[in-house]
Amino acid sequence: MAFYYDDAAHTFNEYLLVPGYSSAACTPNSVDLSSPLVKYNRGETPALTLNIPLTSAIMQSVSDDTMAIALAREGGLSFIYGSQSVEDEAAMVLRVKDYKAGFVPSDSNLSPSHTLEDVLRLKEQSGHSTMPITDDGSAHGRVLGIVTSRDYRPSRTPLDAKVTEFMTPRDQLVVGDKDTSLKEANDIIWDHKLNALPVVDDDDRLLYLVFRKDYDSHKENPLENLDSHKRYLVGAGINTHDYTERVPALIAAGADVLCIDSSEGFSEWQKRTIDWIRSHYGDDVKIGAGNIVDREGFRFLAEAGADFVKVGIGGGSICITREQKGIGRGQATSVIEVAAERNAYLSQTGTYIPLCSDGGIVYDHHMTLALAMGADFLMLGRYFARFDESPTNKVTVNGNYMKEYWGEGSARALNWQRYAHDASKKLSFEEGVDSYVPYAGSLKDNVAVTLTKMRSTMCNCGATTISEFQDKAKLTLISSTSIVEGGAHDVMLKDQVNLLPPR
Repeated sequence: MAFYYDDAAHTFNEYLLVPGYSSAACTPNSVDLSSPLVKYNRGETPALTLNIPLTSAIMQSVSDDTMAIALAREGGLSFIYGSQSVEDEAAMVLRVKDYKAGFVPSDSNLSPSHTLEDVLRLKEQSGHSTMPITDDGSAHGRVLGIVTSRDYRPSRTPLDAKVTEFMTPRDQLVVGDKDTSLKEANDIIWDHKLNALPVVDDDDRLLYLVFRKDYDSHKENPLENLDSHKRYLVGAGINTHDYTERVPALIAAGADVLCIDSSEGFSEWQKRTIDWIRSHYGDDVKIGAGNIVDREGFRFLAEAGADFVKVGIGGGSICITREQKGIGRGQATSVIEVAAERNAYLSQTGTYIPLCSDGGIVYDHHMTLALAMGADFLMLGRYFARFDESPTNKVTVNGNYMKEYWGEGSARALNWQRYAHDASKKLSFEEGVDSYVPYAGSLKDNVAVTLTKMRSTMCNCGATTISEFQDKAKLTLISSTSIVEGGAHDVMLKDQVNLLPPR
């Protein structure tokens, strides 16, 4: 006979937080939203943390390198989608790691034989105006000079003019040596009023460039999520089929953390994948696993060696797994039960394994509820798909701006690796839809509003950290009429009324 749960599975929309005592010291500006990304032992510091508890979903319509850069700048992290070739995914990861580094390898270089026409062509291709001139035109050749947009005027300089005619020559350049620290490099930039500082070795070969704009960017974005080399943190999705090829390529490209992208994580396939990673890389490679919805699933992945566990099946806005297969569970109930098992595992082993709540988020306050229920961070698809930085097209639908958004289980994604383990390499049926979401503008502006709400709510509960919030939070189930009561009701909203001028 089948096992029956006594209680119904609940969604975030069925819960409210009950306010607690808030001291004068508990203000939104004092709230710390940092959260562990990977497991750690009690009393130790996690190897990777998030400065805000938001990650973007492993989806074609959400997480490419542009999204990863924008989200890391705000303190979160993206998982580059894995439903593409190994080479293309690794290239996206590499672009993120190279985009913002204290010491950046130059990717726009020319030799003395090149002309202004070559300069303009390279600038259009790369978007970069700073171009080192090296003896062989490579990123690590001997430095002969540098060209910036201040060195020429396209309207006056002949297109066939050699770069040696208008570049700033080596003997006029200020450079840093190979032992220059990032702080020293920034001091040199400021002292000499430079936009970029070349860093060279003992043979005058180019090693890196350090840019003034990177220093300015960090001051404007104090929560930037950076590695020890001041590069943006980035994650990458993998599957349980080609991991022996994909994982080495992603690690070589610089991925900081990996995550198995699967519709159901309580499986031997995930254990095999984790086992292979541990046998080849030990604990150096951080790997998340999932998705699961109950304590048994969590315990299985914890014992398999997962660094974090994703919770949620069928709750995504474009996911129709429950409709197609009758499998899943209310997201709130799933997070509550798995968090309790995570805490039990911590008591028994001394190891804390972070939980990622994936799906079921409709409103901003649902994010805060998920954290209160025990999630350490969230994985969001629809939320990020609405922004300028998502990789999809902005279109007009019935006079409104929308962004395309499709699920990894849809025919459009062609992501059979996520759903099938047979040799057919195709989707037998769809578990995701192809859709549109309302266009919302820039990521930075929207995330700022979301985090303001989150901090304010935590203060209402008397908490200034996520762990304190989880300890102090009081949650109550609400009735359907309470949901109605919680919104605007029994009034006529002004924006829904067409007022006629008086006669």
